[in-house]
Amino acid sequence: QVKLVESGGGLVQPGGSLTLSCAASGFLVETYDIGWFRQATGKEREGLAGSSSRDSSTHTAAPVKGRFYISRDSANNTLNLQMYNLKPEDTGVYYCGATNRMGTRIEDVIAGSKPYYAMDVWGKGTLVTVSS
Repeated sequence: QVKLVESGGGLVQPGGSLTLSCAASGFLVETYDIGWFRQATGKEREGLAGSSSRDSSTHTAAPVKGRFYISRDSANNTLNLQMYNLKPEDTGVYYCGATNRMGTRIEDVIAGSKPYYAMDVWGKGTLVTVSS
């Protein structure tokens, strides 16, 4: 059974940093297209950053480029998201999503040319609140 479990969320002040971790079970993270997504209250889930299974390339959405960095930890079978210079608008529930469906590329989902629901494995999310 494939499963994703996010951790690391919490309350952080504006300008602060936080690292989220997504632990995968039932599959190896490098064999799936996998990424981090965020859903703010009243808004649709949006892609933030992802890692491709084909060439290990990473892809980051424009709104968070230069502040959010994604990395895979094969030893622990996790996908991490390092977030810097956090802003109040970064508040939301952060989800990890993955797919191995043919024709679905994480770079297309992160870029918005494919919907977030193209990913077919999801974790339950972790809440990040950026507030003073």
